[in-house]
Order: sequence, then structure tokens, then C-alpha cells
Amino acid sequence: MVRRSSRSPAALDWELDLVAHLAEHDLRVPLTVPSADGRRHVDGVVVQEFLPGRPPVSDDDWRAVVDLLYRMHELTRGWPQRPGFASSRGLQHRDTGGDVDLSAMPPAAKAAVRKAWRRADTGEECAIHGDVGGGNVLVHRGVAGLIDWDESRVDLPLFDYAHRPFDVADDVVRAGVAWEAATCWLAEPEYAARRLDELHVLNMQ
Repeated sequence: MVRRSSRSPAALDWELDLVAHLAEHDLRVPLTVPSADGRRHVDGVVVQEFLPGRPPVSDDDWRAVVDLLYRMHELTRGWPQRPGFASSRGLQHRDTGGDVDLSAMPPAAKAAVRKAWRRADTGEECAIHGDVGGGNVLVHRGVAGLIDWDESRVDLPLFDYAHRPFDVADDVVRAGVAWEAATCWLAEPEYAARRLDELHVLNMQ
């Protein structure tokens, strides 16, 4: 499996260090294949081993995903933040971090996403995957694995549950919708606007 990352070398090293740490604790993640001279990435290109599996389709599959996420979050309490990134908690006091630039949003939108994050702000930060969709989850023989760690960062664990078929609180859903609106505001403005509209609807319920 080959991919090209646009992240900085430091941010990419952080991602690969995290994945290696999880692999050392027997979590199903794609191991990096080094180049001939031992480098893990060359000009942003990363080669990783193929991870067998299929997307989750049953309740048992999603329970396996929950087991994986719980172990990952427990293993990374106190993990250092990814270079150049910021958590939802950190973004209460700064405008930029990772794919988020709150200064690009209208003041009302910026206030709305920060409010959604504050309402769900509880617990200890840890490393999160950041994009736990069916396309990034592979279940093999009853065990879940995760690929595509490009959006990983240190944040509240709730973000790994916000948009999936989990039984979560409304505040968690709002926080996840707010995150998508913020991260996509510049790259996918039409999608971000729809997510912001969804956040306003959720706030009225």
C-alpha cells in the first residue's frame, strides 16, 4: 500500500511513531516498509504493508471496532500533540492547528463550533485516529484494524465515535459535526457549509 502525504516531515514521523507504538501492543495497524536506505518516508511517500479485512457490517464488527478504539485511547493517554496540530480544547484559545483555520470562518460560525466543542469537553486527551469511517476500518477474523492515519492527532476520544453507528450523546455528535465543518471550511467549502447547517439544526433540537 503506497500513499503520498502532504504533512510536514515532523508530522509524518509523529504519525508513523504512533502506528508503530500501537503495533507493538498488538493492535491491527499497517506496518511501514522502509526504503532501501532505511527511511520510513521519502518526499512524503510512505509504503505500508497490506492489512487484510473488510468493512464492518454487523454489530459484532462494530463492537470489535469499539474494543480497538478503547485500547488505542488507553495506550496513548498523555501522548504528545502532533507537530502543527491542535486539539478541540486547544482551539478554544488559538485559531489554527492541522487542517483547521478558524480565522477563515465567519465569527458566528467560529463561535458555533467552539461552543459545540466546549459542550462535549470532558475526559483526558489521547491519540485518536480522527477518521473512523467504514472505509478506514478493516475487520478480519473478528478483529478490527485501522488504516489511513493521516488525520490522527491528540484530542478527546469522543471524536473517534462521533459519526459512526455508536450509541453516543447528542453533544458528541454536535462536536463531531463542528469538527468536520471547521476542517473542511477551506478545502471543501460546500460540504463544510452543509455540516454547519446541520450543526445549527442540531442546536435547535
